Amino acid sequence: MRAEKQRKLFGRDILFVGRELPLTGGLVLDILESLGIDYRVHEHAEVFTVEESQEVTGSLPGAHTKNLFLKDKKGFYWLLTARDSTRVDMKLLKRYLGAKSSLSFGSSEDLYEKLGVLPGSVTPLSMVNCRDGDVGLLLDGSLFRDEIVNVHPLRNDRTVALSPLDLLIYLRFCGCKMRLLFFSEGDEE
Repeated sequence: MRAEKQRKLFGRDILFVGRELPLTGGLVLDILESLGIDYRVHEHAEVFTVEESQEVTGSLPGAHTKNLFLKDKKGFYWLLTARDSTRVDMKLLKRYLGAKSSLSFGSSEDLYEKLGVLPGSVTPLSMVNCRDGDVGLLLDGSLFRDEIVNVHPLRNDRTVALSPLDLLIYLRFCGCKMRLLFFSEGDEE
């Protein structure tokens, strides 16, 4: 599928004509630049878990994230991006979403098909690859307590540091369905 969409954001025209989806990390950085977003890229060894990420990037200032790719029985997908220390209660999340049946983790094949990333590289920045609007983003409101949010740029050997407001600007550009969640303080490990 070609990304032949022109999106208007705050009076700026941004055109990505002829780009094959999924977009890659380098093109995501190009989008950040074209939106006037200030960011820093930190290169590091590949990480696949929150624990590995904490070992490698834990010294970086700001909020660190974890991402869960979820699916309901109706076939709708959710990407949950939360502070890495947040404990996610799947039963409460199911009730919040109004899901009639349980939520499960989406497969790696579905993850690549829907968001263009592989396990270990999941990030809210991958919402740029959401083609059909069948993936919603659940964003942890506690990420806005920090001046910086650290996320992957569609690959797990780099971390992008940007402001929470700039993350919202990027997500608005992506046009994704988004909900803010506020976990209770007791939900952090």
